[in-house]
Amino acid sequence: MVPVKCTDLKVDYSEIYNNMGLGTNTPDAVTKNTTELHLKEALLRLKPRFEYHIVDGTMSEEGITLTANGKCAEFNTGHIITHGLRNAQKFAIFVASVGPEYTAWTTELSRKGDVFVNFVVDCIGSAIVESVADYMEQCLQTELDQNGLIRTNRFSPGYCGWHVREQQLLFSLFPEKNPCQIELTDSCLMLPIKSVSGIIGIGTDVRYLPYSCNLCNFAMCYKRKKR
Repeated sequence: MVPVKCTDLKVDYSEIYNNMGLGTNTPDAVTKNTTELHLKEALLRLKPRFEYHIVDGTMSEEGITLTANGKCAEFNTGHIITHGLRNAQKFAIFVASVGPEYTAWTTELSRKGDVFVNFVVDCIGSAIVESVADYMEQCLQTELDQNGLIRTNRFSPGYCGWHVREQQLLFSLFPEKNPCQIELTDSCLMLPIKSVSGIIGIGTDVRYLPYSCNLCNFAMCYKRKKR
């Protein structure tokens, strides 16, 4: 597990407002002030972290097979993700999280009964965990640069046709049961809820591409909302 300093994160206010559904609209004074106040508090209270491991794997037309820590797992990732991972020679499995402190903080806020604040903090948490995952990718690429390797986009269970139930399989490949102190529910929901997991392809002939939302019909995708 790698702890992340909040000062190393690039959390953009426009990302938070986009999570709120504002798009390019200017937030009103109350929304702006509430967001600024609670983002500052979040960056003081939260202890983000990430973890990744580079593992061996093979690919087929509809999925990948990964091997790590003496375990082998077959994933039906679907054609969108396998296309995005094509030519990968190795793979990085990863998790990133805002940390369990987020759960304690939001529980504390919920007791005050301010629905709007809870909504704002939820949008802030989503923006922070994406920033943690972006930072994780930068750290991974720094390591890959030493060997002349590049990476693909990151892909997560529950998106692009990859069923969320395979989250359990992905977690089984990590050395510990709860990487980054993330727990999985029976329905494969990650706790803290502001956590992400997935895979990244690695090689000399892979490509990092803009997310092609026209290939996927999942309307709630976080990448689609960014566009």
